[in-house]
Amino acid sequence: MRAVVQRVLKASVTVEGSRVGEIGKGLLVLVGFTEGDAREEMEWMAGKLQGLRVFSDAEGLMNLDITEVGGELLVVSQFTLYGDVSRGRRPSFVRAATPDAARRLYEEFVDICRGGIVPVSTGEFGARMEVALVNDGPVTLVIER
Repeated sequence: MRAVVQRVLKASVTVEGSRVGEIGKGLLVLVGFTEGDAREEMEWMAGKLQGLRVFSDAEGLMNLDITEVGGELLVVSQFTLYGDVSRGRRPSFVRAATPDAARRLYEEFVDICRGGIVPVSTGEFGARMEVALVNDGPVTLVIER
């Protein structure tokens, strides 16, 4: 399981002209899955996201987590996170979970995240999405389990 996490002032996902998810201050989470990913990894990732101290305190230091700033999560499926470009110029996605497995894992991960204490919005699995964001910092992390 791999996630690219961006601290944002706001972010949204649009599919075919309709906004399907949006948040204010919080974390945009692009998440991809590979074979062998299980609930253990997803629970770890959800806990990590809710506990990341990447928001600024009164002194401007990254000491606060998403719950302490009243933030939200926007979780978007992103199979291309498992794109391998080590050979040639065209990415290989053989390490990405199959579409059926990835859908199941994504939906389970979103459910786990929604079991936390911050609001969660999502993109639409398998759709061609337009993701808009105002990156805050910028702060971008790659997290893998």
